[in-house]
Amino acid sequence: MTSSNLLHHGNTNKKRHFFCISRNLIVTLRPRFMTEKHIILEDIDPVAFYGVGNSHLQMLRSLFPKLRIMARDNVIRVLGDEEELCAYEESMEKMQQHLVKYNVITEEDILDIVKGRKTRESSAKDVVVYNLSGKPIKSRSHNQQELIDAYMSNDMVFAIGPAGTGKTYLSIALAVKALKEKTAKRIILSRPAVEAGEKLGFLPGDMKEKIDPYLQPLYDALEDMIPQAKLQDMIDKHIIQIAPLAFMRGRTLSDAVVILDEAQNTTPAQIRMFLTRMGWNTKMIITGDLTQVDLPRSHTSGLQQAMEILEGTKGIGVIHMDSKDIVRHKLVTRIVNKFQEYDDINKLNRNNDGE
Repeated sequence: MTSSNLLHHGNTNKKRHFFCISRNLIVTLRPRFMTEKHIILEDIDPVAFYGVGNSHLQMLRSLFPKLRIMARDNVIRVLGDEEELCAYEESMEKMQQHLVKYNVITEEDILDIVKGRKTRESSAKDVVVYNLSGKPIKSRSHNQQELIDAYMSNDMVFAIGPAGTGKTYLSIALAVKALKEKTAKRIILSRPAVEAGEKLGFLPGDMKEKIDPYLQPLYDALEDMIPQAKLQDMIDKHIIQIAPLAFMRGRTLSDAVVILDEAQNTTPAQIRMFLTRMGWNTKMIITGDLTQVDLPRSHTSGLQQAMEILEGTKGIGVIHMDSKDIVRHKLVTRIVNKFQEYDDINKLNRNNDGE
């Protein structure tokens, strides 16, 4: 703390109070070398940080016996010996960084941090983020790694492949990583609101309740990577935006990771509109499965047309996934393969009939 950061209050007697105020830290120097600090937890879930039944706080109290540690909501108040408080503050910073990265922190992790021991590190360089259980989300196939690499080296990526290949999940993981590392200010997720063969008719409720069923797979992926309370806060603050494709018209999307899911169900006009929303410092990921087009037969898939038009364009990566990349139940791979065989036979028969 430099002298320029200190505000002096009171008269010239021996009992002076000093304090500084910053974005997330309030420090008060009390008489007799007692120091008080208020640490604000901003980017993490306080419940995860404090532990079940405040077990993590109890552990910190035992590890720093010269300090009085009190917590309320997202503010931790610490009072005590200045030297010990500095060590506590350093440990707190590392603990917060750990929780932001891994989504969980255990008592063993806290002990390692406070004692200065080496904490767990990922041995795989391709880890994207960690889910709420602290498990790494990373590529599980060659083409999934190709998607990660294409995202890193291009501003726009098309990820095409059958169901279960991790296109959407991995794309959202890359977006969450950008948000955590502050290389993007927001995530924008979109889908065309197209019925998958059924005629659902009138849906009750307000606009959000009508469109949420179409967007639920996006919520599912986010809820696996971001604590529920934090996710809701980000949605309320529009840091994470989830909306049907029709709501994208007229917008310029800057400083963001933008994902268009189920793009095979866009019309040529819709996907053209979406791709031209791209603003500065933005990355776009477009995912789709051309074997599951739910548009009326008379409509051309915008995804198919866009890929043909944009083929070879600099700055655009295209990744094709197949049944070998499927990470769902083993039956999904068999089902996809059988349907592909069926489609190939029908296509061959149609070609023979046309000769």
